[in-house]
Amino acid sequence: MSAELNIPVAIACDHAGFTLKKVVMQTIKEAGYDVLDLGTYDTEAVDYPDYALKIGTVIARGDAKRGVLMCGSGVGASIASNKIKGVYAGLCHDSYSAAQGVEHDNMNILCLGSRVIGEEIAKACVLAFLSADFSIDERHHRRVGKTLKIEESFFK
Repeated sequence: MSAELNIPVAIACDHAGFTLKKVVMQTIKEAGYDVLDLGTYDTEAVDYPDYALKIGTVIARGDAKRGVLMCGSGVGASIASNKIKGVYAGLCHDSYSAAQGVEHDNMNILCLGSRVIGEEIAKACVLAFLSADFSIDERHHRRVGKTLKIEESFFK
């Protein structure tokens, strides 16, 4: 994804992800992207589905092409955001999965577990996610197409 287009990267978290969000925001900015911060803005307890909905809506509308969503484990954030048509969120705790999720699966939201990984791994995941592009390989388009058909059959 080209930072030159000034398309913002959306970012959101619940209270558990708040501290890591600061690091992730800085990483995104240093990589040359604008950041669309959707909250939360402190460590007061909130519900992760509310922030999954915020970031998922922004992605589904096309107001951002990619997003990073954090909660304690990353699992709840991933589950909730994947309930939105057009959102393809993946929970990644390594840079290989973060890049391959985009390259092979057209992932548009990277979910991170702030209680699972440290800052350096989070930075590496974010940079891998942002620098990856969806493959031109027919097999990946075929597989994503099959996923879209599944989505269409359940999101009527």
